Amino acid sequence: MAADNSRGAMFRVIVPNQHSRVTYAELFFDLVFVFAVTQISHTLLHHFTPLGAVHVTVLFLAVWWVWVYTAWVTNWLNPELTPVRILLFLMMLGGLVLSTTIPTAFEGRGLWFAIAYATMQVGRTAFWLFATPTHRILVRRNAIRILAWLSVSAIFWILGGLAHDEARLWFWIVALAIEYVSPAARFWVPKLGFSSIEAWAVEGGHMAERCSLFVIIALGEAVIVNGATFAELTWTADNLLAFVSALVGSIAMWWIYFHKGAEAGSEWISKSTESGRLARLAYTYLHMPIVAGIILTAVSDELVLKHPTGHSDIRTILSTIGGPLVFLVGTILFKHAIRGFLQLSHGVGIIALLGLAWFGGELSPLWLSVATTVILIVVAVWESMSLGSKPEEAEAH
Repeated sequence: MAADNSRGAMFRVIVPNQHSRVTYAELFFDLVFVFAVTQISHTLLHHFTPLGAVHVTVLFLAVWWVWVYTAWVTNWLNPELTPVRILLFLMMLGGLVLSTTIPTAFEGRGLWFAIAYATMQVGRTAFWLFATPTHRILVRRNAIRILAWLSVSAIFWILGGLAHDEARLWFWIVALAIEYVSPAARFWVPKLGFSSIEAWAVEGGHMAERCSLFVIIALGEAVIVNGATFAELTWTADNLLAFVSALVGSIAMWWIYFHKGAEAGSEWISKSTESGRLARLAYTYLHMPIVAGIILTAVSDELVLKHPTGHSDIRTILSTIGGPLVFLVGTILFKHAIRGFLQLSHGVGIIALLGLAWFGGELSPLWLSVATTVILIVVAVWESMSLGSKPEEAEAH
């Protein structure tokens, strides 16, 4: 009984319309993923080929999934308690191994990547199951379901780590497919059946803030890389303008996501009676393209800073236009989920970027970057003006 009570104490008490703050332990854990995001962007920069893009996509999906699953678990458990903090610190160790192996995950260190990933996913879920008191039957069954799915996917991660070349890629694609389909399949397992939506209630404000912080991580990584790259260059008018364009573009992305959407999303999910369903859609799935777009834009910024003049090659066009495009697609879908309508400013921005792609090769990397930054500024200003007169309460519905 005493052990059950101590385990029960690890759980947060979810109070409707009350926002639990993100703890310092969670913020400390997130620092590892600054490194992971940097590794992903640099890996894509140095392997910008069709196959390299597929490899980086697999790695990004894995990094995002291990982070967001941890965000779900720390939404239920209390990171202020020592056992949960120790879990996060051990996850940091696994995250560092994972991040370190990203550049060579499809080469010599694939097994290390697979072991680190599978250990983090299975180990964290096993801890969650252990920390759940026996009287919380629905939660324990959810933990068992997730542990079953992750254990199956772990087999394919390890098999991929042992395999080579194309076989590794296919094993890891199967592993990711298992993990990404599992929430949509409501973690069905024999005998236990499907998980109920009611069993997935979350503290909405905390979940929204956790995902917003990952967006900050991606934006911060872009700014840091731009500054480091610019510091190593011989300063000219062209790369100075490219540096300013990259910074203003990051600010515009921040404005588009945070000025209206982030706070409205936090308010909306906090008041929702289906917080679990909404957290799965708006934050678990729809934040992926938002973060991916920022990472791809960071790749573009480094390319443009180093080579601002001449005609734009295919790498520059794909990253410079593709980054903001993927970001806007993610934000329009995210804001549709929280507002119930498609944001016109974002739709026009998407169309403008697609139009720019038709003659992007005729522009220099510098002016292509400036053009995409201008489009992002227009989207940000348009949304601010169109929603400026609406009360925040209305935006959350």
